[in-house]
Amino acid sequence: MASHEERVAGIHAVRALLRKNPRSVRLLQVADGRQDSRIDELTALAAGAGVPVEQVSRQQLDQQDAGRHQGVIALAESSGRTKTEKDLRRLLDELPHAPLLLVLDEVTDPHNLGACLRTADAAGVDAVIIPRDRSATLNTTVRKVASGAAETVALVAVTNLSRTLNDLKERGIWLFGAAGEATTSLYAQDLTGSLAIVLGAEGRGLRRLTRETCDYLVAIPMAGAVGSLNVSVAAGICLFEAVRQRRPGNASA
Repeated sequence: MASHEERVAGIHAVRALLRKNPRSVRLLQVADGRQDSRIDELTALAAGAGVPVEQVSRQQLDQQDAGRHQGVIALAESSGRTKTEKDLRRLLDELPHAPLLLVLDEVTDPHNLGACLRTADAAGVDAVIIPRDRSATLNTTVRKVASGAAETVALVAVTNLSRTLNDLKERGIWLFGAAGEATTSLYAQDLTGSLAIVLGAEGRGLRRLTRETCDYLVAIPMAGAVGSLNVSVAAGICLFEAVRQRRPGNASA
């Protein structure tokens, strides 16, 4: 595989790629002998986009993706689909509604990043913002776990997260950081305006500067013995509480 290409593996991720950016796909590899409706859909999408389909052994696919490929791998032009600060400014300028953003402060586990992208897509998040350094990147694992959301959600990698957060505040976007020690419950906080949910790294939480930059800190009420949640689970709880409140006729708890 050429250095400028990447492997996109798994039914959902490949389907999303063929639908959203088929011109980036050079080759679709399918496990030899596999025939079912999902594979038929992918090969039809590939044919419609003029993408060649190659039948290969499952062992060949396993060598590329350690058995997690679900029988299909697309070879595509290397992403460039991670957005920049300039892209974020353009996106926010053009939004016809109050933005809903997710900020991940040094989330380094690609499985967690992929799960957060999937949750963000489901919640209608306008962009997910990560620091360019000390963060998981948009790789094959992230795409597989995201189940297609890596193609639908704008992932913005910024050089200086603190500066970006302050830029968001200047735009009137409120920053809500999730912190276990916060005294305000997530469910008591008004989340109906322009806002960004800010979540910290696995185990460590928000960095001090990030925490201090947030306008509000909120806590997810915990009833059991476990002291914290996986970041992707916390993202789902926070984002869908915001979605609930932002629906017409609803108000904060």
